[in-house]
Amino acid sequence: MGLTSNTVLALAILAGVLLFAATVWWWPKLSGRTWRAVAGRIGLLLATQLALFSAVGLAANKSFLFYGSWADLFGQETEMGVVVDHSAGAKDIKVVGTQKLDVPGSGNPAVGGQIQKVVVAGEKSKITSPAYVYLPPEYFQPRYAKENFPAALVLTGYPGTAENLIKGLNYPKTAFKQVKAGKMKPMILVMLRPTVAPPRDTECVDIPGGPQTETFFAKDLPKAVKETYRVGDKPQNMGFIGNSTGGYCALKITLHHPQTFGAAAGLSAYYKAPDDPTTGDLFHGNEALERRSDILRSMKDLPASPEPTSFLVTSSKSGEGNLSDTKKFIKLVKSPDRVSSIVLDSGGHNFNTWRREIPPMLEWMSGRITA
Repeated sequence: MGLTSNTVLALAILAGVLLFAATVWWWPKLSGRTWRAVAGRIGLLLATQLALFSAVGLAANKSFLFYGSWADLFGQETEMGVVVDHSAGAKDIKVVGTQKLDVPGSGNPAVGGQIQKVVVAGEKSKITSPAYVYLPPEYFQPRYAKENFPAALVLTGYPGTAENLIKGLNYPKTAFKQVKAGKMKPMILVMLRPTVAPPRDTECVDIPGGPQTETFFAKDLPKAVKETYRVGDKPQNMGFIGNSTGGYCALKITLHHPQTFGAAAGLSAYYKAPDDPTTGDLFHGNEALERRSDILRSMKDLPASPEPTSFLVTSSKSGEGNLSDTKKFIKLVKSPDRVSSIVLDSGGHNFNTWRREIPPMLEWMSGRITA
């Protein structure tokens, strides 16, 4: 559970409430002057105050994102920053490190694939963001040396970390296993978080006078991927995947940029950008921009897409709050676009739910985008 997760905050609040109740309940029984009674009172007071301070601290950190992870909080983040050259002729993607998958033969990229840590510099948006790129074993094998591969952008929720896509949601390892089982084609995965202008939650919007996040994901990042890796330049060569905020971004951007993305999968996606302290003023009174960022309203406005696009949306009958809007989205998809869905009987807005949806989603995506 991440430092900024709702679960950690809820557990801290629950601990504070329970300890407060325990203090009230046990105080009369600890009213004596024996060392055990005194130690008990001190222990209850300290534990209650610690839980309450922790809850307040976690809430403040979640709102202002002072620390992004437990390692950051405890001073264990030691990775140095990377200088990115934005001058003419500089590469849009710079590889700054590699790591292995936890699979047999991981020491050889041609057997176990490879995860590259990269820095992406947006040419138009002027946004720079770290990311991870999973390259399947086939990418390094001689018989595929001249072959292109399908690619998919993969986004976390907000605030999220790109590492969650590797360690928590297991995207590379799941894709590796799916290919081995013959359920999907080898695919490049470009993994990052939607928070490319931290700590602000930009909701993948081109904010007037602010971060041009949609431009980064819809134009800069696809261009950089196609120029750096063996990926084709047609819509059917690239997909967009995301969960929660990332799912909203995937659906919205693909809807407005069918010339770039041939398929989108929104896991537990919502369909309208929130307006809260983390987002700030996204639209600055621009009603057209606000309407454009409302997926369901946009679908009513937009004509049929000249490029057939495939959409996958997920929800659950119990545990998710997006089921009603997901059903509306399905009804609004116009031919020649296609729409599919995964609706679980039960599943909350959490990693466990998404891990149940990712394998069939990747199989579906593999059938919608090609090399």
